[in-house]
Amino acid sequence: METKRIYLDYTATTPLDPQVLDAMLPYFDNTFGNASSVHSYGREAKAALEESREKIARAMGARSSEVVFTSGGTESDNYALFGVAVANSDKKRNHLVISSTEHHAVLHAADALAKSGFELTIVSVDSEGFIRPDELKGAVRDDTLLVSIIHANNEIGTIQNIREIADIVHEKGALFHTDAVQSFAKVEFNVVESDVDLASITAHKIYGPKGIGALYVRRGIELEPMFHGGSQERNRRPGTESVPLIVGFAKAAEIAVGEMQSETARLMRLNALMRKRISENVSGAIPNSPDHDALPNILNVSIDSREMEIDGEALIINMDLEGIAVTSGSACSSGSLQPSHVIKALGRDDATTKATVRFSFGRFTTEAEIVKAADVLAGIVARAGKRR
Repeated sequence: METKRIYLDYTATTPLDPQVLDAMLPYFDNTFGNASSVHSYGREAKAALEESREKIARAMGARSSEVVFTSGGTESDNYALFGVAVANSDKKRNHLVISSTEHHAVLHAADALAKSGFELTIVSVDSEGFIRPDELKGAVRDDTLLVSIIHANNEIGTIQNIREIADIVHEKGALFHTDAVQSFAKVEFNVVESDVDLASITAHKIYGPKGIGALYVRRGIELEPMFHGGSQERNRRPGTESVPLIVGFAKAAEIAVGEMQSETARLMRLNALMRKRISENVSGAIPNSPDHDALPNILNVSIDSREMEIDGEALIINMDLEGIAVTSGSACSSGSLQPSHVIKALGRDDATTKATVRFSFGRFTTEAEIVKAADVLAGIVARAGKRR
């Protein structure tokens, strides 16, 4: 008998909501026009495009003119960093600040800019992944151009106080970008209230289609386009817009925002249940996700190497063999044998960092699946681990 599979990797990607698919289908068929065309087919596509832009803007408190569509979170992060850097390359500010727990899309973009002549400072985090305000204050200088701090961490769920960070950044006259890919439409996020200048979001983390994201760009912020071509997206991102994907993105955001309060409460209950069950039954388990100011759908756990020796790769493989899809960290690092930079930043040793499991659950996760996953983890650690 085939084992029923359990998907607990919602942070990597989410299944497409059937309502989202239904909203998209007409734009693959009858309403297929190019939104840049002036005839009726084009006007229909353009109307759907702009209506969707307005919905997405409304979901984060932005003006529709401040939403630039991209291919996803990675492009949005790169556009924020490179767009600002190149647009200001002839000015005196050439210093960037990021945190040690950023997504690789920000880390690697910042590294590339550092190699091209920008100075880069990486600020550390505490044992729960939170930015230390005093350290950030010391890092932001008079010549700082841009600070990029992730809103909700994709591996451990830590939610930063981005309004406090924005105040620190703006005091020095720098710009502030946040990667809000994991937080958008899951927790309260308003670009005006948080006072961010740029924010990256994407659709496939909220039950929308892959291949579509957006960058919020506050009115008046100057960005150099990464690509060159037509005048789409107000000359900021050329190329024919994918109307079906954009319509799907808007529908996904609309559903997620509408269900946010009830879904957050449900996910918090699941998180608490899994945390309790793992704490009681898994030898050497230490949570990396804070129990406050964190996404409700992520629980990241390591097996403490001081108590239990276990092969981290075997841990994930054995979970999969039991029919449970989990990961050890960011999906963008799959196949890498290197320890997670996020878990290392919390102060964990290499062996503990490698023996890490990230559970992330979502709209279709049940309590029974949470119980099963926690019990399977306990069994694997008991069988495969060696007590110190």
